[in-house]
Amino acid sequence: MHGLSRLGSARSTTSSPPSSPRFRHGRNKNIAGSRVGSGGGKQNLVEKLVVVLISAVFKRKGVLLVAPLLYISVMLLYMSSFGFDVVDLKSVVVVRKRAPPGSVYRSPQVFQKLWPFMQAEAIANNTLMTAWNSKVHQPWKPCADSSNSNAELPKSNGFLIIEANGGLNQQRLSICDAVAVAGLLNATLVIPIFHLNSVWRDSSNFGDIFDEDFFMHALRSNVNVVKELPEDILQQFDHNISSIVNLRVKGWSSPTHYLQKVLPKLQQLGAVRIAPFSNRLAQGVPSNIQGLRCLANFEALRFSEPIRMLAEKMVDRMVKNSSQSGGKYVSVHLRFETDMVAFSCCEYDGGEEEKREMDIARERSWRGKFRKRGRVIRPGANRVDGKCPLTPLEVGMMLRGMGFDNTTSVYVAAGKIYKAEKYVAPLRQMFPRLETKDTLATPEELAAFKGHSSRLAALDYTVCLHSEVFVTTQGGNFPHFLMGHRRYLYAGHAKTIKPDKRKLALLFDRPNIRWDDFKRQMKDMLSHSDVKGSELRKPSASLYTFPMPDCMCKQPEASNEHGNTKKLTS
Repeated sequence: MHGLSRLGSARSTTSSPPSSPRFRHGRNKNIAGSRVGSGGGKQNLVEKLVVVLISAVFKRKGVLLVAPLLYISVMLLYMSSFGFDVVDLKSVVVVRKRAPPGSVYRSPQVFQKLWPFMQAEAIANNTLMTAWNSKVHQPWKPCADSSNSNAELPKSNGFLIIEANGGLNQQRLSICDAVAVAGLLNATLVIPIFHLNSVWRDSSNFGDIFDEDFFMHALRSNVNVVKELPEDILQQFDHNISSIVNLRVKGWSSPTHYLQKVLPKLQQLGAVRIAPFSNRLAQGVPSNIQGLRCLANFEALRFSEPIRMLAEKMVDRMVKNSSQSGGKYVSVHLRFETDMVAFSCCEYDGGEEEKREMDIARERSWRGKFRKRGRVIRPGANRVDGKCPLTPLEVGMMLRGMGFDNTTSVYVAAGKIYKAEKYVAPLRQMFPRLETKDTLATPEELAAFKGHSSRLAALDYTVCLHSEVFVTTQGGNFPHFLMGHRRYLYAGHAKTIKPDKRKLALLFDRPNIRWDDFKRQMKDMLSHSDVKGSELRKPSASLYTFPMPDCMCKQPEASNEHGNTKKLTS
């Protein structure tokens, strides 16, 4: 999940405090003119006070008095940068602050304006066939080597037990980092324990989601992995894993910390636990440790057989449904579940009923977190800052503006969407070939997965992985891991649309926007995603999202007899 911005709300319907008399006079001369007596007196009084203060500063040289004056001046200038609406209600003047651009959810009005143009536009060249410009990208190839050495691993320093918490991809991160730490410490990794998360509520263990035997085999030349502790170690701790010392490791700890603090305990006790183990290894580590992360994530971790079998059927069905576009389809990671909408503290068009439902959802999942003293929820500022989850309607308008026509097959990866009947209807209106796991698989096929959110997420992950275009709408571990995996599979290009949500907030707040203007803006956004698709990892970034250059190598080019270059494939 994401940190939230609580700065600035523009949705308030209460009246703002009255502006200064000078401000009202300047903006509303006619209104002020009908009340010259009282307004003029107040203005003269203010002017006299200002003169007295200035005189005091110069006569007494009270430098500290300048600070309040400067503060007031800056605040007046700041307030004057916002628009105000002045309404004359008989003898009372009501001054309401106008909502800043992009702070209000007006997407339904924009759709009402643009929908006739979408319908009228002839089907020509579907963007799906030309979304990515391969000419501007130098191809990369995987170079994570699962057989670094044929020699036996040195004697283990002890057993490392970690606890992976969170959802599917948070667990994935913990597993891969645990492999890296085990390699660093020359420890034997015990198949990670999955903590039952209060939000995800999935009781699955490692073997329910991932292929244990494949995982152990893929890592055999680099890290020793066992399914459980041997009997002699269990006896040492009275067959109670909780009796094994739990080392509290700070987030993003360096390799040096593990070597100096964890390794001595491991050698002394023969086994140590680290729980929780989420984000407990720094991003920047030596290349050999990064290599273990690459190997674990992109080669060793594959889903369990039941997940793989159903996921492959779902992918085949999507390809078959997309025959008109050469088997290519679009996948969308849609974060519009009730909990996500509640956590974002954004407002849509549900009025008081929506506010009440979101308050209940926040209290149910985060018990008082949003009611702490001093915490201010300001939905308008969140929307302007691009922190609000995109609705299905907004995703559909964006894709149609980019040139994906109504023949495009779209797969939506999501949990239970908030008020799905209301919010999904316009997306299906724009893209009739809309699929989810519930429409793509039969109830019988999904029966074994119901109640297990991580297994269901694994199905979504696989269908999205093999799409021609992937659309991320709200961030989080799912799209971050998926973008990295797609880069690893597709020659270094994520083939992912990552929309500029600040820009979208402004565009969706313009009910009178022209279709041609909207399309131009959307195509620019698609082009930007294309350019950013093959980004290299920066020092502070994760290789799970940016596998180049740690996990991938540039494909060499060779000149042919005509002087042109051609790519050498392995």
